[in-house]
Amino acid sequence: MLKKISFLLLFVAAVLLNTNGSYAQVKKTTTKTKTVVKKAPVKKTVPVKPSVAKKDSSIRIKITTDSGVMIVKLYDSTPLHRDNFVKLVKEGFYDSLLFHRVIAGFMIQGGDPLSKNAPAGTGLGMGGGDMARIPAEFRKSLIHKKGALAAARDGNPQKASSACQFYIVDGKVLSDAELNSMEMGLGIKYSPEQRAIYKTIGGTAMLDQNYTVFGELESGMEVIGKIANVPKDVSNRPLGDIRMHMEIIK
Repeated sequence: MLKKISFLLLFVAAVLLNTNGSYAQVKKTTTKTKTVVKKAPVKKTVPVKPSVAKKDSSIRIKITTDSGVMIVKLYDSTPLHRDNFVKLVKEGFYDSLLFHRVIAGFMIQGGDPLSKNAPAGTGLGMGGGDMARIPAEFRKSLIHKKGALAAARDGNPQKASSACQFYIVDGKVLSDAELNSMEMGLGIKYSPEQRAIYKTIGGTAMLDQNYTVFGELESGMEVIGKIANVPKDVSNRPLGDIRMHMEIIK
């Protein structure tokens, strides 16, 4: 009996030792961490509006003649001449007046109110003297290039302009030597751009800073030559009348 009990105790002790001496293996569990890539914030692109060229608001005059049509742009930098010219055009002042003095390679002149009903051979160019002169508006940037619109005048010391008579430049092409001479004689200095104009399309540089330029032809340049080269008398008045009609272009 005692042997059975002793054996039983030994068996239980052996079982307990094996249990206490064993170690459970722990599996390492690897936690997979997802790498989150943060996207850079998308910048909103603001559409760039195309630049719009400034609309040219200059006043334009249509001059219809017996030799063709010319479109003239008036300069805003010479407001006294611009406003006076517009006023006369609106009043119909120039309608049926003549281009009474034309010289090829120089200019064509008109606007004498006495020319409207002047018989052939009558000398013209003195009309409008009873109208108030327009103060000179000389601008260094405005030159007597071909197609320039300028105001005629008498010999007054202030070089103020006739209130109504005007001319459009025909002119001729000039050389550097001629321009150098003009600069010395007139006491002015031409920019490279101005020199290029005189050397290509030409003009009457001798009049610069002595007569007010207040506009330029935008179209109808060929009409100047047609008028300038017509047969004329000793006073440079065309033998056949060349009349004008003016209107403001809306």
